Amino acid sequence: DCGIHVERMPWVKGKHRLTESYAWFLAGWAKRLSWKEVGEAFHTTWYHVFCSVEMAVSWGREHMDLSGIEAIGVDEIQWQRGHHYLTLVYQIDASCRRLLWIGKNRKVKTLLGFFRWFGKERTEDLQYICSDMWKPYLKVIAKKAGGAL
Repeated sequence: DCGIHVERMPWVKGKHRLTESYAWFLAGWAKRLSWKEVGEAFHTTWYHVFCSVEMAVSWGREHMDLSGIEAIGVDEIQWQRGHHYLTLVYQIDASCRRLLWIGKNRKVKTLLGFFRWFGKERTEDLQYICSDMWKPYLKVIAKKAGGAL
């Protein structure tokens, strides 16, 4: 019977043009070099490197263990020119230091987004929160994690 046959290829996901192992390879190099340099070095496009990094980050977010976090740090960094900020939340427990979350802007709404993502139950387990004395952050921390120091 002639016609269209669809068959699953275990090394490719969906309609992606890169194999999974090649995407992981590119994502690994993207930690060491700029995405443009990775594309040039391995004869692919910036967009394919971007898609590979996006795949790796999505996988990491889905498999991230958020249990047992007792201490977080909240800070912001400026990006681009002018007043463009990113809010960063880190786990700062003695046994583990890692970036947990990045939000665009430096507003009450931004940090509320972290606590919404983090969840009420995990927030109640927080013992310590380290932050600068910026009032919008302090307001959100007092509202959402008042039991933490």
